[in-house]
Amino acid sequence: MQEVQYKRIQCTINGKPVQKMVDVRASLTDLLRNDFNLHSVKKGCEVGECGACNVLIDGECFNSCIYLAIWADGKEIRTLESLLGPNGELSDIQQAFIDEAAVQCGFCTPGFIMTAVEILESGQEYSRDALRKLLSGHLCRCTGYENILNAVEKTMLRRLGKRVD
Repeated sequence: MQEVQYKRIQCTINGKPVQKMVDVRASLTDLLRNDFNLHSVKKGCEVGECGACNVLIDGECFNSCIYLAIWADGKEIRTLESLLGPNGELSDIQQAFIDEAAVQCGFCTPGFIMTAVEILESGQEYSRDALRKLLSGHLCRCTGYENILNAVEKTMLRRLGKRVD
C-alpha cells in the first residue's frame, strides 16, 4: 500500500495569501474547487484538452487539471472570481460575454474568460486570426466560437481606445 505524502504550500489565491497542506498528487483544480470553493474552475476533460479549468498563474494561463497543487507554492493564482468588483459588479470582459451572447450553457466560459484576461492584460492589439489562435485551447459545444471571439476582440479594442462598432 502506497503512503500518501503531503506538503505545505503558500500561495496567493485571488489576492489572498493562503497556506494549505496538500496531497502531492492533487491537481490545482481539486485544490481550488475542494479546498477554496472556487467552482468557476470547471472539471472538464481532466487531461488539459478543453480549457474549462484555465486559471492565471503569475499572469499566465494554465490548465489547472494538469498542474499539480504543489507547483503553486509561491505563486499568484487568479480565477474568474477575482474579476468581480467590490460590489459584485462584472468586469468588462465578463459583461462583453453577456453583451455578445458568447455564453450558452456556460461550462466553458470561465476558462475562456481567463484566457481572455491574459490576452487583454498584455496590452497588445491582435488580429482576429491571432485571437482565434490564442483562444484555440478551448472546447465549446454550444456557441460556435464567433460570439466569444467578438467579445474578446471588442473588449481588446475598447481597452486600447479604438473605435468599436
